[in-house]
Amino acid sequence: MEQTMFETLMNLPLFNGVSYNRLSEIVGNTRLSFLKYLQGETLIYPDDPCDSLKFIISGKVKMTVSTHDERFSVTSTLDAPSVLMPEYLFGRSTVYPCRVVAAETVSVMQISKSDFTRLLSTDEVFMFNYLNHISSSAQKSVEGVLALTSGSLEERIAFWIIALTQRDSKDIVLSCRQRDFCAVFGVPRSSLVAALDHLKELGYIEYTPVSIKVRSRREMASLLVHSRD
Repeated sequence: MEQTMFETLMNLPLFNGVSYNRLSEIVGNTRLSFLKYLQGETLIYPDDPCDSLKFIISGKVKMTVSTHDERFSVTSTLDAPSVLMPEYLFGRSTVYPCRVVAAETVSVMQISKSDFTRLLSTDEVFMFNYLNHISSSAQKSVEGVLALTSGSLEERIAFWIIALTQRDSKDIVLSCRQRDFCAVFGVPRSSLVAALDHLKELGYIEYTPVSIKVRSRREMASLLVHSRD
């Protein structure tokens, strides 16, 4: 394996802090699968089992989370290096809640659940990286519930964006008719439009009657007062 590949792996979120020598040892002793997808091919379908970790090591993908009737959806882009929803590897629900499609030619590295479990039990760096990731997800949910119950409408919109995308997501678009947004948030259309206008004035979003395009996920996260995303 070329050194540039090792450098790519060392930049993956769950490999942060892993030394070059340790990574060489892992690659030599772990069953890694390398797959390639052409533009337009589907990597993951909704409700596919999450029985391995999938790392994007080159290219970029489009991830979409939607309701079953597709009246509401959130689409975002993930560039390499990135890992696809590792929090679904364990827990009560171990199926993907999204569709992931190659936006261009994409290379993917997979580690089986059993092999990753072994890494967690034998390497503190992997264990702490993974624990930090799932802990951040859990804390984000608590902060979001607080925003939904007592926060401004801008904060409630921000929570939806943060909860339904990954930290490194880009080109985020929420697709939903405004009347459906109003029904979800329990507000009149005038209040929704006022909140969207405020977010647009801040430079955080652009919007149409059927979509909200997020200019910066980080700035939206800053609206959640206690956000640590």
